[in-house]
Amino acid sequence: MSVMNADKKRIIEAAVAELFGKGNVDAMAPLLQEDFVDHGPGVVASSKADWIAAVRKVPLADMKLEVRLLLADGEYVTMLSRRWLPWQGHWIAVVDIWRFEDGLIAEHGEVFQPLPATDRQPSANRLVPW
Repeated sequence: MSVMNADKKRIIEAAVAELFGKGNVDAMAPLLQEDFVDHGPGVVASSKADWIAAVRKVPLADMKLEVRLLLADGEYVTMLSRRWLPWQGHWIAVVDIWRFEDGLIAEHGEVFQPLPATDRQPSANRLVPW
């Protein structure tokens, strides 16, 4: 099944809206291939079931997510966001890369870093205002 870039972006937007702030991990299940692989430093999984089990342990409903940039190109959707980690008391900058195959998410990877206090407020002079 072929999925257009705009559709892939909408799929990711809807999925992360359910995950972060709501903690609805089940919303991701129908979007993932059975052999879904996650390479992220926070959750590493080699199947959909492993990923869902691991993500259920993360207090996602307590997190805040602000998407700053969402790009789709071919089989990839890349998202730049910042996330509030209440258990650590600070924001992090995150880049997620989602790879689609046959209309479903086949793979995910992410990198993140804490945002220093000076980068946590909006600024008109930044490429991506936090």
